[in-house]
Amino acid sequence: MLLGLALLYVGAVLILNGLWMLGRIGDREIPVINLFAGGLTLLVALKLAFGEGADAASIKAGALSLLFSFTYLWVAINRHNGADGRGLGWFSLFVAITALPVAVDTLRLAVSTWDWWFGLSWLAWAVLWLLFFLLLALKKPVARLTACMAIGQGVLTGWLPGYLLLTGAMR
Repeated sequence: MLLGLALLYVGAVLILNGLWMLGRIGDREIPVINLFAGGLTLLVALKLAFGEGADAASIKAGALSLLFSFTYLWVAINRHNGADGRGLGWFSLFVAITALPVAVDTLRLAVSTWDWWFGLSWLAWAVLWLLFFLLLALKKPVARLTACMAIGQGVLTGWLPGYLLLTGAMR
């Protein structure tokens, strides 16, 4: 259930960040969802890593969840302090490089539809973080593509699976 909870708000923050990048949401409003989603995924990550019954698998899940948490919190802080995002761009490269072997390992070991979806989601997230690196650190003109991909991934890798997990329609 924690994964469903986290994914629901990952979906929301990706969709809203994409809309923000397209100019549909103002700079002063977007920190709200980023702080909420970053804080929520931080709490989930801490529970997984340090909660009762934590084991190697839950600690790994917590560590990977923190990649999302830190990204969203950094976006919120950048909107508050007016930073240009280059540091976040370089962090995004680190995350993209980290997400790629996670995707490969997940797909290599996939036995269920959920496993395949999760592996493909990690691959999609790696591409999205790479786009953020290109946009923020290297200043490449990929803002519209990145925004549209964030919205699409928000629906397909976040909101929809999060909702299905929370309702028990997907396990």
